[in-house]
Amino acid sequence: MTTQSAAIPAFRPAARSPALTPALAVTLIAAATIAGAWFFQLVLEILPCPLCLEQRYAYYLAIPVGVVTVLAARSGAPRPLLLAGLAILALATLANAGLGTYHSGVEWGFWKGPTDCSGPVVNLGSAGDLLSRLDTVKVVRCDEVQWRFLGLSLAGYNVLISLLMAAIAAWGFAGTAKRAGA
Repeated sequence: MTTQSAAIPAFRPAARSPALTPALAVTLIAAATIAGAWFFQLVLEILPCPLCLEQRYAYYLAIPVGVVTVLAARSGAPRPLLLAGLAILALATLANAGLGTYHSGVEWGFWKGPTDCSGPVVNLGSAGDLLSRLDTVKVVRCDEVQWRFLGLSLAGYNVLISLLMAAIAAWGFAGTAKRAGA
């Protein structure tokens, strides 16, 4: 005697894609991280420097790519599409870990940062305009840490979070590629 779910193909559960969980995890981590960055900026008034803002680009990419990859995995999309989505997530977050490492090194004084946020201010305009500009401009330097927790700055935490997301995406990529070969 067969059960209804075994006899009728429509009632059989679809095979779960190995890309689904990693893509969903990366998407949720990216969304939580960018929400945290906005919380620090808007609520705690810890303004981001130019390098901080650049590090957000990977999250702004990871969220929609992750959502598309999750939807593709849920709908049974072809494996090459899932592999492409996971590869983009892994490469973007790995590159972001490199940028965060660079920023952390600037903060620790291991190397010089970009001149627009860690060098001397060179263009202040005319002397009569200087006082009014100083009142309105807040320079956020890349080489000065505004907040640390357990010895790490936000750039340091970005490195750890980005490496975690890259590892999760790579795990999903490996699982999806392995399943394609089976």
